Amino acid sequence: MKRQRELAGSHSVILREDLDELVQALRSKGFSVAGPVARDGTITIDTIENAAELPAGWVDDQAPGRYRLTRNGDAAVFAHTTGADSWKRLLNPPDTRLYQIAADGKSFAAPERAASEVRYALFGVRPCDLSALAIVDKVLAGEAMADPDYVARRSRIFVVAVQCSRAAAVCFCASMNTGPRAGTGFDLALTEIVGGEHRFFVEVGTPKGRSILAEVKHRAVESADEEAAREVWDNAAASMQRKLNTNGLRDNLGAGTENGAWQTAAAPCLACGNCTMVCPTCFCCTFEDSGDLSGRTAERRRKWDSCFSLSFSYIHGGSVRSSLAARFRQRILHKLVWWHDQFGSSGCVGCGRCTTWCPAGIDFTREVEKLRARLQ
Repeated sequence: MKRQRELAGSHSVILREDLDELVQALRSKGFSVAGPVARDGTITIDTIENAAELPAGWVDDQAPGRYRLTRNGDAAVFAHTTGADSWKRLLNPPDTRLYQIAADGKSFAAPERAASEVRYALFGVRPCDLSALAIVDKVLAGEAMADPDYVARRSRIFVVAVQCSRAAAVCFCASMNTGPRAGTGFDLALTEIVGGEHRFFVEVGTPKGRSILAEVKHRAVESADEEAAREVWDNAAASMQRKLNTNGLRDNLGAGTENGAWQTAAAPCLACGNCTMVCPTCFCCTFEDSGDLSGRTAERRRKWDSCFSLSFSYIHGGSVRSSLAARFRQRILHKLVWWHDQFGSSGCVGCGRCTTWCPAGIDFTREVEKLRARLQ
């Protein structure tokens, strides 16, 4: 089949051998391409220079408190799902210097902080993480309390989404209406088709995506491509083993904040904060002030924090949530109940990271169902 550089409607096909052209087209436009890589036994996100760095041939095995990467026996580039890393690290870094003050004679100077000018192309964003970006936008880019650093970074990104071909054992995005297929929020979306000709079914989401695709070898879509892509989407949905019943959840969980069920649910919890660190929507932070030994400079830094930290709710006299059960309850209720009041949606996208990376193996969906039953 003759390949062409002009677009055929909003769908096209890129052959596996030409995937690197997409990476190079983005780099040629000044984007720093960040994508999934296999490192230290997990899928993490890092900058890449070519498509060969993507984790081809790797698949993840996930369960409560368990994560393993194994070879899957084929050349699929995106057979994995999500690792501990999420894209929020690039847009809302875990450690940011807000300002620095330096002594200048008998006065002090606070040089204006230069905003980051890195333009990221997020390559390989899963549908659940696309939804997470949209949720964080409401929090950090909303008109009332917009964070200028986040807004600046977010305005410069290019998104290449990847439609899921399978669900991990901890995924429940279908019940949260966040996957396993994305319909919006991307510039380009790839569906990997491995059987027969190894290729990617490409959906164009924006004019920016159309412009980049024009720089890459591609061909027109045939009916066999559409059928194969739909089969991938259907298989991903059918492979999902978990779900979260959200009907009445707000009333069920929010009605018993002092119920002993919270103590029971929190008993296995270690208060380590892993679940909040890996969550793609959690945004809690703390601020630290420090100075050098000379006493001539001082700075304030913003760092990720967790509602599981005892000091997070500290005010004069002590912590508002001194018990582990209170902090466990805060996390669940904020994510599934109070987030609706603040931002108009759930704070959970069903990625399952909190279940996988919990060292105590607390299963989020099953624990919520147990809480629902106890509180009722």
